Amino acid sequence: MDVASSVQTLRSGKQAQFPASATTLEFAQSLDAQDAIAHLRSEYIIPTRRSMKKTALDGTIPGQPSSQINGTASTNGTSSSNDEDEIIYFVGNSLGAQPKAVREYVNAQLETWCSIGVNGHFRTLDNSPLTSWLTMAEDCSRKFAPIMGASPDEIVTMNSLTMNLHLMMASFYKPTATRHKIILEWKPFPSDHYAIESQVTWHGLDPKKSMVQLSPDNDNFYISTEQICAAIDEHADETALLLLPGIQYWSGQLFDIPRITAHAQSKGIVVGWDLAHAAGNVELSLHDWNVDFACWCTYKYMNAGPGAIAGAYIHERHGKVTFDSETGAPIFRPRLTGWYGGDLSVRFNMDNKFLPTPGASGYQCSNPSAIDMAALSGALSVFEKTSMRQLRDKALLITAYAEYLLDDMVATEKRDIPSFRIITPRDPRERGTQLSVLLREGLLDRVQANLEEAGIVCDKRKPDVIRVAPVPMYTRFVDVWRFMETLRKTLDEE
Repeated sequence: MDVASSVQTLRSGKQAQFPASATTLEFAQSLDAQDAIAHLRSEYIIPTRRSMKKTALDGTIPGQPSSQINGTASTNGTSSSNDEDEIIYFVGNSLGAQPKAVREYVNAQLETWCSIGVNGHFRTLDNSPLTSWLTMAEDCSRKFAPIMGASPDEIVTMNSLTMNLHLMMASFYKPTATRHKIILEWKPFPSDHYAIESQVTWHGLDPKKSMVQLSPDNDNFYISTEQICAAIDEHADETALLLLPGIQYWSGQLFDIPRITAHAQSKGIVVGWDLAHAAGNVELSLHDWNVDFACWCTYKYMNAGPGAIAGAYIHERHGKVTFDSETGAPIFRPRLTGWYGGDLSVRFNMDNKFLPTPGASGYQCSNPSAIDMAALSGALSVFEKTSMRQLRDKALLITAYAEYLLDDMVATEKRDIPSFRIITPRDPRERGTQLSVLLREGLLDRVQANLEEAGIVCDKRKPDVIRVAPVPMYTRFVDVWRFMETLRKTLDEE
């Protein structure tokens, strides 16, 4: 199978043509042999069967020789001959695997702190992968830029996703008596719903009247672009903000960000996107798409660690700072302010005269955690060894391969009612690296238990969905094949 031509087929929205031998281990191995970014797997630490059994810290790192504790190698649990095998980690859409660089960068941060103390704010040590603390946020924003399709000045590294959504809505959601609605989708991640609902309530409005939820028009859980645009048209005169996910976390649908953005803005609506499941997963061009603002977390496809510091994008037109010709007072888009959003030239004057940093950095409030930024910087350093196009190429093919094997499983079942169906869109342009599999009622716990017993970790969403995410940075085609063999055996037992 020619990988390059298959990728182009998928990029055009067509299905890749897999040969009859695609269900064999040898075929999966042949795809791995053609993988242009296979070397990136060595940048990550993949948990092992042994490490997954840990019940206490013992100083060991998966894949590295066991450390000696009190003269005895610690196993922290029962062991078997395959305990050192790496697990199949298909849950990077929830929490990414740990990059080896994160440990290096965090250790560099700890050494800097204990060695030069407060001077770390202004001094960059030789041989350190980090910049001074004062410029670390800007350095992370520079690394974000090619991933998000924006200039570094349009990106700010700060806070967590939900807090950034609140900060963005504080600036961009300006309801009036006539335009007060927020358009969202039917099943947002709960935190997004809470944030939107609380913003509406904060303004003294009724969520039942000010929240417009877009629901699927069929049992495939699919919301078409046409349906979204029709809802925009219907509520345009009353809508102040459209806030949608780039990828719907439950179904895995990738929305048409540029088309939806342009249509909403043509009606005078501000457009924001939650890119939690899109950042580091699919190609983005936020500046060229004219998006007003976007927010994302970094612990999924960007692999910066649980609860890692997040990012936000604000289009350059919203970050401009001008000055009143008579008073000299700065003129800028209203936002919630804090001292770290103040321009560096006056930040330490302590005179209470706020002058925002031009660009997205002017939306910062607080001093960001240097430890958090060290972890993020290390995680983003791996992205500098590839490109989003390369990652997307592999993502398209490995997800299509997973889809093919799932379809083959259903086709060869001897049941009147299939064990599952894929609810993620079939068009490869409408999904990222995730296939949401809706199991027949009552199968979820059994399937999950058997996968874990086989050393496979994937995400479950009750009552009946498993989310399979073969992240291209560290997933092999052989991993996909082995996952499918385990799932097939589990379903055969049923």
